[in-house]
Amino acid sequence: MWARWRWRGLTKRLATIQLVLLDVDGVLTDGSLFYGPEGELSKCFNVRDGLGIRLLQNAGIEVAFLSGGRGGATEVRAQHLGIRHCLVGAMDKPHALTELCQRVGVGPEQIVYVGDDLNDLALRGRVGLLIAPADAVPALRRRADAVLIRKGGHGAVRELAERLLKSRGEWEQLCRQGWRDRND
Repeated sequence: MWARWRWRGLTKRLATIQLVLLDVDGVLTDGSLFYGPEGELSKCFNVRDGLGIRLLQNAGIEVAFLSGGRGGATEVRAQHLGIRHCLVGAMDKPHALTELCQRVGVGPEQIVYVGDDLNDLALRGRVGLLIAPADAVPALRRRADAVLIRKGGHGAVRELAERLLKSRGEWEQLCRQGWRDRND
C-alpha cells in the first residue's frame, strides 16, 4: 500500500495511546446501511474488530465510538462490547471530542482516532494520531498519520489493535498464550 511507510516511526506514539476513538460507518462497518420494511436500520459489524476492541480494553485502553449517524445498531454493538462512551448523532465532532476528553480525563495527544470520510478531517490536529482505513476517501488518506491495510468493516480496527498492542510489547504474549475473556 502506498501509505505503509507512514507507520514507521509511530511505534513510540502508539505506545502512549490511552483512548482509541472510532467512527462507526465506514470504520466499524463497510458503510452499508440496511433498512427493513418498517424502517429499522441494520449494520454489519466484524467479529474480529470486536475482539480487537476487547483486547484493547483488557490492556487498559479505553475505546469509544463517535458517529454522526443514529439508528440503534451502534448503541447495541457498543453495549455488547462494554463501550462506556458511545457518542451518536454527533454533528460537531470536535465539540464532542472536547467533552469526551474531559469525561475520560485524557489529553488529545493520548488519542488515536480512526475515520474514513471528510467529516473526520475536522479532528485532524485535535488528536494524537489520525488513522484511516484502506478504503477511506482520498482526501483523508492523504492527511492521515497512517493508513491501515484493511478496509472499514473488514478488520481495520483489529489491525490497529494489533499494532497498538505490539507497540506496548503485549502482542507476542497474547499470541503465545491466547486470550480468554474474563468478567473481572
